[in-house]
Amino acid sequence: MARALLTGSVEEVTMGLASLLAHKLRTLLTMLGMIFGVGAVVAMLSITAGAQQEMMSYIDLLGVNNIIIEAREAVDRNELQARRAISPGLTFRDFRAIMENVSGIEAATPRKRFKPSKVLPKTAQEPPLLIGVEPQFLQINSLKVVEGRFFDEEDNRTSAPVCVLGETAKVNLLGYGDAVGKYVKVNDVWLQVIGVLAPQATADTDMSSLEVSSANNLIIAPLNTVMRRFEDSNSYLKDEIDGIYIRVTPTTDSIETAAVVDAILAATHKDAGDYQITVPAGLLEQRRRTQFIFNIVMICIAGISLLVGGIGIMNIMLATVLERTREIGIRRAIGARQADIVRQFLTEAVLISILGGLVGILFGFTLSRIIAAAAGWSTVVTTSSIAVAFGVSVAIGLLFGIYPAVQAAKLDPIEAIRYE
Repeated sequence: MARALLTGSVEEVTMGLASLLAHKLRTLLTMLGMIFGVGAVVAMLSITAGAQQEMMSYIDLLGVNNIIIEAREAVDRNELQARRAISPGLTFRDFRAIMENVSGIEAATPRKRFKPSKVLPKTAQEPPLLIGVEPQFLQINSLKVVEGRFFDEEDNRTSAPVCVLGETAKVNLLGYGDAVGKYVKVNDVWLQVIGVLAPQATADTDMSSLEVSSANNLIIAPLNTVMRRFEDSNSYLKDEIDGIYIRVTPTTDSIETAAVVDAILAATHKDAGDYQITVPAGLLEQRRRTQFIFNIVMICIAGISLLVGGIGIMNIMLATVLERTREIGIRRAIGARQADIVRQFLTEAVLISILGGLVGILFGFTLSRIIAAAAGWSTVVTTSSIAVAFGVSVAIGLLFGIYPAVQAAKLDPIEAIRYE
């Protein structure tokens, strides 16, 4: 029984392919709607998957349990005077107030950064950024040391002239050999390299004005070392500190904690707009909502293409039924049942959608690569996007092929044989 059923199915597929190949151009034109529709689905889903992957990379880089406070420093003396009239800027006092009044903090550190005017050894690449932080910075940002060690509380307390290099800074300044024990000169201060960090995943995106693309091109020194040994020529425009990193415990809501931090800072800064709070968990939730809306819009656009393709299949199948009326009558006269006629035409409709879907997947894959190259977007073609696009194309073939197939089966055999 099963063998007979399989043989019958193979015969129907063979007949269907022969019928489609007999009218190659018409079949190709009918398939175009499915090709473009499936290609659009694959390409759109690849864009959304790429955006999601990039976002997750960004969140991993910032830390989902972290809160990052960035100073919005003045660009000129006039702006500075206007701000200082109402706000002292970001200060160590702010940091102490946060530590004393906010619960659930696992680790925290102020940050002071400088852009060096000169660095030795010289580098032809972009000079590294010098940042001063406390030892908790390693824990807050989940960093790993691959050479040597990270500085400790004693190094910070004594303002030791030591530093840890990011991977890019190490290669640019000291090459690919061992770096621990060597010295780099930043402005007029020699710093001994005591450690090198593992390469950090970087994100090309720039959200909320927070730059993360140069995370590996850093010279990291103890906070007290930077505060006491370095002077910035534009220090009069700078806040006392320019950032605060906070890591909350896993059971603490970072979004609610950020609201408390904002309230504390607002009390002393008096809405001067001279700081910005970034909450990666909040960014993730916001991006997910935006991504969901974007997905719906893109799928609707691609769905319209598939709908047009389905209408094309129905149209051509109705024309085929009319064209092959005499054939249908002969088949019915020699014993074919209505179910056989339905399967015959339904098989042809599904074959069009399957072949169109396969070509559409290839088209969508190519289109996603073109988009990535031309627009610079990250695209990821996933197995699920291919399965969804192909499944929808087959479903469209079934749905829009049923009506023509039923109409063919309902034809009166005697009238069909007489049809010219």
